[in-house]
Amino acid sequence: MKLKLKRVHIESPEIIAIMNSKTAKSLDIHAGDRIAVGYNGKSISSDVDTTDSLVGLRELAISREGLISLGAKNGDLAKIALNHRPRSLPYIMKKLDGHILSKDEIFAIIREIVDNSLNEVEIAYFVSGVYEKGMTLEETVNLTEAIYKTGRTLSWNGKKIADKHSIGGIAGNRTTPIVVSICAAAGIILPKTSSRSISSAAGTADTMEVITKVDFSAGDLRKIVSKVGACLAWGGSLGLAPADDKLIRVERLLNLDPDSQLIASILAKKLSVGSKYVLIDIPYGEGAKVSKIEALSLKKKFLSVGKRFGLKIKVVLTNGEEPIGNGIGPVLEIIDIIKVLKRQSPPIDLENKSVKLAGILLEMLGKAEKGKGEKEARQILNSGAAYKKFEEILQAQGRKKITLEPGKFSKDIVADRRGVIKRVDNKLINSLGKVLGCPADKGAGIYLYKHCKDKVNKGEKIMTLYSNSKINMDEALFFYNKFRPILINNN
Repeated sequence: MKLKLKRVHIESPEIIAIMNSKTAKSLDIHAGDRIAVGYNGKSISSDVDTTDSLVGLRELAISREGLISLGAKNGDLAKIALNHRPRSLPYIMKKLDGHILSKDEIFAIIREIVDNSLNEVEIAYFVSGVYEKGMTLEETVNLTEAIYKTGRTLSWNGKKIADKHSIGGIAGNRTTPIVVSICAAAGIILPKTSSRSISSAAGTADTMEVITKVDFSAGDLRKIVSKVGACLAWGGSLGLAPADDKLIRVERLLNLDPDSQLIASILAKKLSVGSKYVLIDIPYGEGAKVSKIEALSLKKKFLSVGKRFGLKIKVVLTNGEEPIGNGIGPVLEIIDIIKVLKRQSPPIDLENKSVKLAGILLEMLGKAEKGKGEKEARQILNSGAAYKKFEEILQAQGRKKITLEPGKFSKDIVADRRGVIKRVDNKLINSLGKVLGCPADKGAGIYLYKHCKDKVNKGEKIMTLYSNSKINMDEALFFYNKFRPILINNN
């Protein structure tokens, strides 16, 4: 049967389909069934809901995401049929049972994630299976290949393309815009695509979105990079490694980030944008995603998988026992970035880490002699060239005219005793940021005045909380008092 497509104005990254109850009954389709929607040679799969009103007898209400995937517009006729059970479900159950998946089985799962044949529950089973049972090196290689080969790829006519990525989990830690600005100022080409928040209060894309556009087509991204040598874009709008964004969305809901998927996610995105030189930052320590032993194991896996794809890859282990920088949350993090680039009372820990990482990339690409990359990176930063390049990137992407101000509700947190900061717990700080509204509320977040080993007097400010929601602020204060993310030891 053919039905007229009717856009339903529900903002969702998932495809939503709604059918009139009488039409569904005539097709022997029930609420919760999966249907195939075909238009002009393209087909998508979606779970369907039913209604007695709102949708006409000859209509299928569908979300914007569905129309885009089909290449259709409001009012077009599409063929509707009951869909069959996804072919890859037995393979997902196989992984849940702890068995090794073949290359063909992994590709089948990823293809069905891309074409929406698997719903979020089924994807969650796959993520959980990988988390609980793990993957061999060969499975991880195949997963990486499947994720990047089921999406679009970019090529750059033989140019040396570089990239940098952190495994995340550290509050603040917004080194990427600084590293990209330094290295691009030195002539390195960096088509940097980043994800939104997974385990932290904000991701690079969430932060950059405060002051510039971050969602582009592949063609627009190519024009930006050709013009200024770099970009700071969100990867989700490019059609590059599309399965990865669906996996990340489920991982965020489950609060899981399995090693194999983390490696495949990062390297697939680097391969899809044509990167050959890749620097991976693995923060470790109490409160980070991994311990030092786990970080060393992860480093070995990154190097092994990267080698299989011919990448020139370096992996650095960095201290992740506390937040990096002072600001946590989109607006507060972009303020930190600008302070470093403009040389205006910058957070020193953020500056030093950014310079270190940029120095490694400069050496990898032959822009600095071995052992002198960090010095060269600092000279570029101090000269103002990095800030100039940052401004060029913002303008090329579409800079927004806004005033950088945190949320309208604020609350100072003061020390309840004199002493020394013993711990600033990353996980709790990230959770506190989310309670405040990060990253959707761009002004929400935390400003840290103190870090580990800093002395503090009773009544001295240790952090300020920000939010644009009074309810979120009240919940954040309850969260802080219950979990105490900052520990002060007596002198």
